[in-house]
Order: sequence, then C-alpha cells, then structure tokens
Amino acid sequence: MNGLRGLAWLLALQSIGELLARGLSLPFPGPVIGMLLLLLALRVPSVREPVAACATFLLSHLSLLFVPVGVGVMTHLGLISQYGVRMLVVIVLSTWIGLAVTAWALQLFRDKSDAELR
Repeated sequence: MNGLRGLAWLLALQSIGELLARGLSLPFPGPVIGMLLLLLALRVPSVREPVAACATFLLSHLSLLFVPVGVGVMTHLGLISQYGVRMLVVIVLSTWIGLAVTAWALQLFRDKSDAELR
C-alpha cells in the first residue's frame, strides 16, 4: 500500500510539473519540473517513505524495462546492419565530446571558484 502512495506522489508531481510547464509556457519540460518538485518534496518524511518503497519496487523490476528496447532492436535488425557502424561512430564520438565538454566546464568552474577564494 505504501508503494502505491509513492507511485501516486510520483505521478502527481510529474503532472503538476507538466501543468506548470504548459500553463506558464516555461522553457523546461514538465518531467524536469516534476523532478525538481520531487527533490523538494523528498524533504518531507510523509512523501519520502512511500516514494522510497515505490522506488525499491521499481528498481527490483528494472530489467523488465529493457524488454521493449530489445524487441525494437530485433525488429529493426536490417537497419542496424545497414547503419550500425555509423551509429556506433556517432555514439562513441558524442560520448567523448560530452565527456570533454563536461571536463572543460568543470575545469572552468573550478578555476573560477579558486580565483574567488583568493
């Protein structure tokens, strides 16, 4: 029962985030706003405990969420054999670029905070 309350909290906060995003024409997606609301709501024990129970249940069944992806890959095996190498190159390059930009931004912020401390 506690897990269902947690799921209700998750769905309610995501819905509120979606309503805020659409109603106020915010530049952020509704689920992102819902996650920020969840972050704030997790400070309250009456929200945290049911959400923790729901999260534990969902994590224990996480492998089921990969079944649709596997079916999709098997369905489009012809496309993967045709474009697989290109897709792999794009995935590897975009990952490396993302890591490089993250490291560069971290270094930039780190240098800025060191300069402010001096």
